[in-house]
Amino acid sequence: AAPPGPPASPGPARRGCAHACAAAGPWRAAGGGAEGGGARARSSGARARPATSRGGGGSGTGAAGAGRRGPAGADPVPAVPAGGAGAARGAAAAWSPPSASARPAAGGCPRSLGRSRPRRSSRPRPHRRRRPGARRPPPRRGPAPARPAKRGRGRRCRCRPGRCWRTGAAGSGGWAASWSRAAAGCCTKDVKDGKIYNEQNFFQRAAKAGTVEKWKKWHSVPLLGIPSCVGFGLHADSYRFLVFSDLGRTLQSVLNDGLHLLKEKAAFQIVVRLLDCLEYIHENEYVHGDITAENIYLNPADLTQVTLAGYCFAFRYCPGGKHVAHREGSRTPHEGTMEFISLDSHKGAGPSRRSDLESLGYCLLKWLCGFLPWSDELDKVETVVEKKEKYRADVKCLLQLCFRQRSIPDALQSYLQQVMALGYEEKPDYEALRQLFKKPLEKMKASAYDSVDIKMVP
Repeated sequence: AAPPGPPASPGPARRGCAHACAAAGPWRAAGGGAEGGGARARSSGARARPATSRGGGGSGTGAAGAGRRGPAGADPVPAVPAGGAGAARGAAAAWSPPSASARPAAGGCPRSLGRSRPRRSSRPRPHRRRRPGARRPPPRRGPAPARPAKRGRGRRCRCRPGRCWRTGAAGSGGWAASWSRAAAGCCTKDVKDGKIYNEQNFFQRAAKAGTVEKWKKWHSVPLLGIPSCVGFGLHADSYRFLVFSDLGRTLQSVLNDGLHLLKEKAAFQIVVRLLDCLEYIHENEYVHGDITAENIYLNPADLTQVTLAGYCFAFRYCPGGKHVAHREGSRTPHEGTMEFISLDSHKGAGPSRRSDLESLGYCLLKWLCGFLPWSDELDKVETVVEKKEKYRADVKCLLQLCFRQRSIPDALQSYLQQVMALGYEEKPDYEALRQLFKKPLEKMKASAYDSVDIKMVP
């Protein structure tokens, strides 16, 4: 019986290796026709293309020295010798599978053993994503043109929680530019300016929404004017931003509309609400550092909402429960609004709890009188400091100078006397200070948590 040979069924021809290779010798079929055909192909130097079949067989004419790769795990199938069907039958009778030692080495001819290249598709290739770690294209030659950071309406900022805000002018404050998108305000500052970063730290440490709600329940306070920070982030590596809910209008903008002065009822209501805010801030180891009408917001749609904002100068006076020591020159002097900051801030000492209460007293005095003894000399820092030191020791003279012929409210005089007598590390009696203003409000048949008695344009 003859050994099994290559199938003789013809199949569709495809391209193969057209050159004669010495490493392909053991893969040829044995027989005179095959050897003769191979010799003729080599001697003539012609490049003949063998006819191979996808089904495993081959027929037709071609170079006898070229073979093809068979199925995976099987021996390669030899090429059909030149000479037609008779030569193929003679080759099948004399053919035997080659031994492992006779197979070509790994460095054999890749063209004779490999498959032909598939035809390219005419369809466009999909976009390929760059693999992680792959080389990026070389940078552009020459410096890229510098693009100035655009600030204004229409810019988009993405905050840390992943929300996107489109900025648009909503108002302005003394502490930062206030922007809005869909009833939301966004304050911005340069990256190099650490004020807004200081404010961001304050909200992360001491003004979380859950902490504010717990404090309100514990102290039985219906309203507390601490804003809730919706988001924060860094936009275009040029400036930081914080996102808040719409706080309304600043008290200073309301005064600039033509009021200039506040009624005692409205002023006392605002002071009680601010004392609640200061007590909360102080219990969370911070002081505000810049109490002014620019940082107090009123909501025209709901006048019961009084919000204390602007924590760029917030100072952690009691880190870990230990009060900082009084050291003049340890900080930058005169930080904050020159007209209302305390003497501690003027001298470069870290502001303490009495500093916030002192600034609130100056604000209340201006809301009721319209001016302070140093309001016209704010460009002369030394003069401002001298007058504040003078009237700190004589509160009654300060009130007489401001009110002149008008009656001085007893609540304001008692408040200033108690605050000016506080020590640097002394804890104020917030409830006693609130009662100084709640009693006159009760006589007016009003509450500090009612709508503020003020007329304002939305």
